[in-house]
Amino acid sequence: MTSTPSRQDRPDRRRPVLRRLTSRRSTVRRPVVRRPTSGWSHEPVGPAARALPVLGQPERWRFGGSAVVVVGLLLVGFALQFIAVSQVSYVRDQQLALDAYRFQLANATAPVGQTGPDGRLVADGTPVAILRVPAIGLRSVVLQGTTSDVTRSGPGHRRDTPLPGQAGASVVYGRQTAYGGPFGKIAELRRGDTLTATTGQGTARYRVTDVRRTGDPVPAPMAVGDGRLTLVSGASLPFLPDTVVRVDAELVSDPVPTPTPAFGYSSLEPRELTMAGDGTVWPFVVLGLVVLAAMVALFTVGMRLWGRRQTVVVAVPVVLAVGLFAASQLTLLLPNLM
Repeated sequence: MTSTPSRQDRPDRRRPVLRRLTSRRSTVRRPVVRRPTSGWSHEPVGPAARALPVLGQPERWRFGGSAVVVVGLLLVGFALQFIAVSQVSYVRDQQLALDAYRFQLANATAPVGQTGPDGRLVADGTPVAILRVPAIGLRSVVLQGTTSDVTRSGPGHRRDTPLPGQAGASVVYGRQTAYGGPFGKIAELRRGDTLTATTGQGTARYRVTDVRRTGDPVPAPMAVGDGRLTLVSGASLPFLPDTVVRVDAELVSDPVPTPTPAFGYSSLEPRELTMAGDGTVWPFVVLGLVVLAAMVALFTVGMRLWGRRQTVVVAVPVVLAVGLFAASQLTLLLPNLM
């Protein structure tokens, strides 16, 4: 009787076939798919890439995006210039004006009228007085002229009026909030508060008689030989003044000699009046914007040909410099009492 071989003793007829298939599979080379070295990390390769659209960004979109960024930086720079940098600029200009005026007082060369010793009109921005108002902690150098450019550096004396301490009505403009905001608290003054003004003719003392706003009655005419000082500034919300506040103070010290005026109110330019901007700076504003537009185009090309990092390193300082220049010119278009 013959025994039946077990399953383990039976020869496996499939093994030669499996060996052949395995050897064939090992000899088949799989195609190597190389990943792109640039562009999108998941970019398809092969026939699928021909069917899909290119995901690159059009050049006009890049230029437009750069323009939006530059315009945004310009607006931010304007806000920083008007709100933060202006305060530092005011302190520096006041210190320089104080040093210059002290030198003039010591050498008796400070101007005492509309014209200087040479017979020419006193230039805008020239120091003409030192104003002190203890009630609000004010001590500022008053400059000649009332344009936006002058009031950036300190209170401005209206050129058609006599200097403080002289007979007649002297008028001084000052900003409410920006560039130090020297007159931001004059509305808090009360009748009886005192203030002093030091000029090349000595120190004059005044006493506040009235605080009035637009529409209030004007003060009564002065008698011959009397003097009055009127402080003028913007009122209402900070950086958004919609009215004017005036503080009238009568001269309580003896008036000093008043030189003969060389011109009157009709000779003032519109940019020297209350709440007026300086429209003469428009050419400089346009020039700054044109330069910014040219830089946008130049830097966009530079990013493509030179490289993003190199272009950014060069572009940032240039954009900041031109942006600050354009922002400083834009501030001159705003009211001189803001």
